[in-house]
Amino acid sequence: MVFSSPTFLFIFLPAVFLLNIAFSGSVRARNALLLIASVVFYAWGEPVYVLLMIFTSLVNHLMALGLGKESRRKALLALILVWNIGSLVFFKYTDFLIESINAVTGLGISPVGIKLPVGISFFTFQAMSYALDVYRGQVPPQKRFFNTLLYISLFPQLIAGPIVKYHDVAEQLENRPLSIEATASGLRRFCCGMAKKVLIANVLGLAADRVYAMELSAVNGPIAWLGAAAYLLQIYFDFSGYSDMAIGLGRVFGFNFRENFRHPYAANSMQDFWRRWHISLSTWFKEYVYIPLGGNRKGKLRTGINKAIVFFLTGLWHGANWTFVLWGLFHGAFLMLEAYGVFPVEKWKPFFRHAYTLLAVTVGFVLFRADSVSAAFGMIGIMFTGWKFSPQFAASLSALLTPIIAAMLIIGALAALPFGGRIAARLDRKGGVYQGAVYLLAFAGLALSALCLSTSAYNPFIYFRF
Repeated sequence: MVFSSPTFLFIFLPAVFLLNIAFSGSVRARNALLLIASVVFYAWGEPVYVLLMIFTSLVNHLMALGLGKESRRKALLALILVWNIGSLVFFKYTDFLIESINAVTGLGISPVGIKLPVGISFFTFQAMSYALDVYRGQVPPQKRFFNTLLYISLFPQLIAGPIVKYHDVAEQLENRPLSIEATASGLRRFCCGMAKKVLIANVLGLAADRVYAMELSAVNGPIAWLGAAAYLLQIYFDFSGYSDMAIGLGRVFGFNFRENFRHPYAANSMQDFWRRWHISLSTWFKEYVYIPLGGNRKGKLRTGINKAIVFFLTGLWHGANWTFVLWGLFHGAFLMLEAYGVFPVEKWKPFFRHAYTLLAVTVGFVLFRADSVSAAFGMIGIMFTGWKFSPQFAASLSALLTPIIAAMLIIGALAALPFGGRIAARLDRKGGVYQGAVYLLAFAGLALSALCLSTSAYNPFIYFRF
């Protein structure tokens, strides 16, 4: 069961929504409802691995309860890290490690073939957030296991984020009023997210998939740039669309999740990009890895090493492939070039700052999307040097760049900029018929998305596999 399935849209979500309103007088009753719904939601697609999620929650809950005793704190912290990181490595990286060892040593170790639990990176990081917040004294340990399990399993953001840190919602688990205004704005946010996924990301994904499935010999510069641009917009609208849906549903149920995207393609440096892109992940690594390593407090060399570690882990977090690791290191290298003044972007004119950032991000996402390192470098090489033309290339480009793809590239490029949100906010402030028009457009987007889903094949969210 997923956000973009008819079963979720027309049966599961309305049922949970109506029951949540019926139990509005009791937070405990709403918590019980959301916990049952969340377990059912995950078990629908992962009937076995739902037990892993529950057990991970139980391990972190019990160990966090023991952190109050000074003599056990460091030992329990070590066990917390071993369990969470160990389970993540086992399920997500075992075959990757085996293949890497085979490539280096020539051994023929057979892959284990472990199925990846959906969303394991997200619920594992949330589980660690809870235990680490208790260890650092930011929050008291949660006495009720059901509340801990609800925090880790909450279905709106369970399988593709945003990653919600425990200290941000600890109070909301115990006390969160419902309001008509929050419910309405949450539903509108959900509708907008669905439209971003189905109407923009899914369409552009067709073009990106076709380009990346082609043999490199059949690709020239224009085709490569079409694939890169289509994926650049696809991944943004796919992932930010899911985040919008999760934040919107959280608001409907009384939770206030922090923003996960702030128009990243309007960034004017790579550092600015990471203030705007997947904010929940970057802040998680900042709070729980970068700062504990020393941050920028121990000199330039140590700062550089800390950033390299963080971006290596950021890339690896996304998947068991060297393409993701290189993508992370690619971004980390640009951040260090900016930090050390090699790229003094603050001195550049705004146009060149934006152009440089968007170019770097686009090239980086080629690494992210490609099936292998060699395929990624081959595609990047064609983007910059493959300007050869022939009737065959022209025919391929014409077949790929259909009118609907061209329209969605333009719409996506405009929608990725901040001014659309500013117009909506301005209309909201005016209220009345203006605000009503924004709501009408949002619900029209949901209706059109539902129609598209009923007539097309299922297209999962990109971040489900992380």
